[in-house]
Amino acid sequence: MTASAQEVPDYIGSAQCASCHVDETEAWKTSDHGLAWTEPSDSTVVADFNNTEFHGNGMDVKFSKDEKGFHAKVTEMDGVTQDYNVHSVVGIKPLQQYLFETAPGKLQSFDVVWDVDKKEWFHLYPDSLLPPTDGMHWSGPYKNWNARCAECHSTGFEKNYNPQTRSYQSTQVEIGVGCEACHGPGSKHRDWAKDKQPLTISGLDAYGFTMPTQGGAEKWVQQCAGCHSRREAFNEGNPLPGTAYHDNYRLSLLTPDLYHADGQIREEDYEYGSFLQSKMYAKGVSCMNCHDPHTGERVAEGNTVCTQCHSPAGNPDFPSLPLKEFDTAAHHFHKEGSEGAQCKNCHMVEQTYMGNDERADHSFRIPRPDLSAQTGAPDACTTCHKDQTPEWAAAKIEEWYPNSTHRGPHFGTTFAQAAQDPAGALSNLLAIAKDESQADLVRATSLFLMQAAADEKTVQETTPMLSDDSPLIRASAARLQRAGNPQARVDNLIKLTTDPIRLVRMAAAQELLSAPLGQLPQQATANLRSAMAEWQKSLGNRLDFPETHMVMGGIAMVTRNYPAAINAFRETVQLDPQRIEAWSVLVRLEIGVNGKSAGRKLLDQALQSNPDNPTLLELRPQTQ
Repeated sequence: MTASAQEVPDYIGSAQCASCHVDETEAWKTSDHGLAWTEPSDSTVVADFNNTEFHGNGMDVKFSKDEKGFHAKVTEMDGVTQDYNVHSVVGIKPLQQYLFETAPGKLQSFDVVWDVDKKEWFHLYPDSLLPPTDGMHWSGPYKNWNARCAECHSTGFEKNYNPQTRSYQSTQVEIGVGCEACHGPGSKHRDWAKDKQPLTISGLDAYGFTMPTQGGAEKWVQQCAGCHSRREAFNEGNPLPGTAYHDNYRLSLLTPDLYHADGQIREEDYEYGSFLQSKMYAKGVSCMNCHDPHTGERVAEGNTVCTQCHSPAGNPDFPSLPLKEFDTAAHHFHKEGSEGAQCKNCHMVEQTYMGNDERADHSFRIPRPDLSAQTGAPDACTTCHKDQTPEWAAAKIEEWYPNSTHRGPHFGTTFAQAAQDPAGALSNLLAIAKDESQADLVRATSLFLMQAAADEKTVQETTPMLSDDSPLIRASAARLQRAGNPQARVDNLIKLTTDPIRLVRMAAAQELLSAPLGQLPQQATANLRSAMAEWQKSLGNRLDFPETHMVMGGIAMVTRNYPAAINAFRETVQLDPQRIEAWSVLVRLEIGVNGKSAGRKLLDQALQSNPDNPTLLELRPQTQ
């Protein structure tokens, strides 16, 4: 069967897939993906809504249900009581969360959630005490479902945000992560099924999918990473499955706010940032070597999932594996069957997020307690042996493995130094960035950390990395160009405006914003405008994010468009009144453009939302 290159597949819904793919559907229906977002019903809601209550964090909540559905009466710390209907349900275990529609089409994720094991209500942030006017309150912009969560909990999601009315008209093919969220729209595959003849449609595989069925390990890792990563999306909603990751997302680097200096998870990274650091990823291991794609569960229990490869038999798909016994006390030096004998407890240390959700670090690292004093990072040994020190653990490991080759230099010591002394760490950071044995994410992070102390020599040393095979490295190297000669920056970066990957094109455009462009050739100018347009479109897709307007305000400042800067920062504080940095710049701009009286009025508004804030109080003399 042949079709024209103009045909585009349509979504058809998981129900149609189920008519043929019975086993896969049965496995998927009760999976975390299948239950990622559901309609409220007795079969999907696991919490006790039979007149139960929660009291704490400055709020009182009464939960109930009747023939019309599930409800919550919420009294906030300001004394205002509001009744909410449960619009929909998020997740199934170890906690379940509930969405309220606070305005037509606007969904917010409530911070009081249900502990499935303890069978009780708890607050996700037990130390928080926030009024409804705070941007971090459950009703604020950072807990908005349409903007922050829905694209990874649904199939074929389109946000449809209207910045003029600050409202949503979001749509999705289906709530929950359905078949087409991973495989792509299914209409052409349905056509293929009629006679099972290979299709020849541009952009689709022979079976009619945008995500090739035989996509290979890297393709599938990137497909999973679209949701299982800490990233910034370039587009609105979900990209078509099969699209290159770096064409759709800016992956968060190993920055100190998200990761420990040695790359261990600090905040949620959703697996991909960890996995990219691992030797397993470097050797071609994919998510599906360990996880069933339809149930989402591990393909085997306990250590067996590891010994399918790490054993005397090995795995012919990964020929570099050492063929020896690992699941034995001779390797782990713990009692057989104990917690210490579990591979994951030493090589995939878990962190708890969202109150009770334990998530494993997917970097599969060898414990390095010998580095803790230098990196400040935790170590697997004292995570269990809480009464001991990293020094004790390091001595034990050296006793067990006296001739180990795994105690050499580690990027973590340099990254820790860079956080305190960027200039002192510069030469080591450069060495890491050039070291092709390091993971691309580590090298890209090293380039990022160099920015604080970069000079002309740094730029010269890193310019060759603008043509590195990794888009992460090319993008990070592009940002270092700002430390060099302005005209050389133009010459070096203008070529990247036609890079095959959007992440890199946009990085080049951002760094050329303030560059002396002079008389560029006509084609170069057109290429730059195209890259700039991609960046602007990306920003336009996130106008419900306060941080987007901070960026837009910064752009306006660079281009000396001060009225536009004022508008951008005003929208920032409208969406999040606690963005002190936005208020601070805005007050100064208002004074400069409209005078002290206007600045004083604006400062009073800022202090009303942030009483006694020292940064804002320091601005008072400038308005007098």
